[in-house]
Amino acid sequence: MNKDNIAVGLDIGTTKIVAMIGKKNEYGKLEILGVGKSKSLGVHRGVVNNITQTIQSIQQAVADAENDSGYKINDVVVGIAGQHIRSIQHSDYISRPNAEEVIGDADIDALIGQVHKLAMLPGEEIIHVLPQEFKIDGQAEIKEPIGMYGGRLESSFHVVVGQAASIRNLGRCIKSAGLELSGLTLEPLASADAVLSQEEKEAGVALIDIGGGTTDLAIFKDGIIRHTAVIPFGGNVITEDIKEGCSIIEKQAELLKTRFGSAWPGENKDNEIVSIPGLRGREPKEISLKNLSKIIHARVVEIIEQVYAEIKLYGHEDPKKKLIAGIVLTGGGAQLQHIKQLVEYITGMDTRIGYPNEHLAGDSDEELSSPLYATAVGLVMNSIRNNTKSATPLVEMKKEEPVVVARPQVVVEEPIIEEEKEEPKATQPIKTETTDDRIKRSFFDKYIDKIKEFLDNAE
Repeated sequence: MNKDNIAVGLDIGTTKIVAMIGKKNEYGKLEILGVGKSKSLGVHRGVVNNITQTIQSIQQAVADAENDSGYKINDVVVGIAGQHIRSIQHSDYISRPNAEEVIGDADIDALIGQVHKLAMLPGEEIIHVLPQEFKIDGQAEIKEPIGMYGGRLESSFHVVVGQAASIRNLGRCIKSAGLELSGLTLEPLASADAVLSQEEKEAGVALIDIGGGTTDLAIFKDGIIRHTAVIPFGGNVITEDIKEGCSIIEKQAELLKTRFGSAWPGENKDNEIVSIPGLRGREPKEISLKNLSKIIHARVVEIIEQVYAEIKLYGHEDPKKKLIAGIVLTGGGAQLQHIKQLVEYITGMDTRIGYPNEHLAGDSDEELSSPLYATAVGLVMNSIRNNTKSATPLVEMKKEEPVVVARPQVVVEEPIIEEEKEEPKATQPIKTETTDDRIKRSFFDKYIDKIKEFLDNAE
C-alpha cells in the first residue's frame, strides 16, 4: 500500500463538486478508494462567482472523500470549464540552424514557445497547447518527430484559451481549501479519457458532456483532438424552465425532471398526471407529464442544435472529416430519458451514452459508473499520469500525531519523501514518453508554477 501512486481528481461543477481518490490495481484498472460529493455553491455556468461558498463546498467534498477512503488529500487535478473557454486552430513553424542534427526536445520546446507568443484578447490566457500533426521539410502527417532529420519543423496546434481571472479564482479556491494544485485539465478532455475508446477517437467521434451549467464538446479524429467548445447551457436551464412553466419551486422542478422527465413528448399520454404537494397547506398541484416533456424537449432541442452547429463548424460534412463513430453523450444530462433518440433524430448521427465503467475495477460501486461521474474519473486518470502521490494514509499520520484535527504539514510530507525515493525501483516500469505526453507535461508544469507564483504574490 505504501508504494501505491494515489491519485485525486476534483470536479468543480455548477451543480456538484466531486472529490475522487483512486489508484491503479494490478490489472491496470482504476480502483476508487473514496468519493466525496457536495452541492456546488458559488459556481455559475462553470465559473466561480462566490469564492467563500466555493471553498466551503470543496472542503466538504474533500472531507467526505477523506472519511470514505482513510487517506489525507494533499494535491488535486482540477477540471476547468465555463463559458469563457474557447479554442483556436493554429499552425506554426521553426527553421532549425543545422538540418544535419536530429530533431530533439529543445526543437519541440522552441516550436511551442512560438505558440505562446500568440496575441490573445485582453485578459485571456492559453490553457492547453495540443499538438496535432507535425510536418518536416514539407513531409506531412508525422506524429512523432523526435529523432528525425530536417530543417523546417512545422506543426498544427489546437489551442484552448480561457479568462485568466477565472483560472486564478479557481486556483485561489483550491489553495484556500488547504490543497495544492497539481494539474489543470479541460473538462471535456477528462470526460473523453473516461468514456471514449481509442478506436472511437481514431474513427472520429464527438463527445457531448451535458453538465448542470454548461454543455462541453470535444471532437476527435485520427486519434487527435480536433475541436473543443463550451456551450453556456446545461441541465440547470431545463430545471429553470420547468420551474417557470409549472409555477413550482426549484427543488420540485429538479425532482420532476430526474424522476418523470423525458426529452420526447410523444412518449407520454395526455392522462398521465403527477401531483405535487402545495406550499404551506396550499392545495397540491397537478402537472401533466406531456406538458412537462414539452418544456424539456424545447430546451434540449436548443442545446443539441447549438452543439450540432459546432460539429458542423469543425467540418463534419467534409468526407475526410466525417465522424464515423458518431456521438457519445455523458454527464448528468445524459441520464434524461429518450435524450439519445432525440440527439440521433436532430443530428442523424449514431449516438450512445458514455459510461466510465470501462476503466473502473470490477468491484467498483455501481453508482460510480454513472455518466454523472465521467469527468471525475477522467481527472483521477489524469492525476495517475502525473505520477504524484496525491494522498497519504491517515494511519501513517496517526502514528506520529494523535490529534487528527490539526494535521501539521510536516507530518504529511515526511512519509512522501521516503516513499518517492524507492518508488521508481518498486512500482514504475520503464516507460517511453511520447512527444505528445512530454509537451503536455512540460507545459502544465510551467503553467501550474505560473498560477502558484501568482497566488503567492497575491497574498
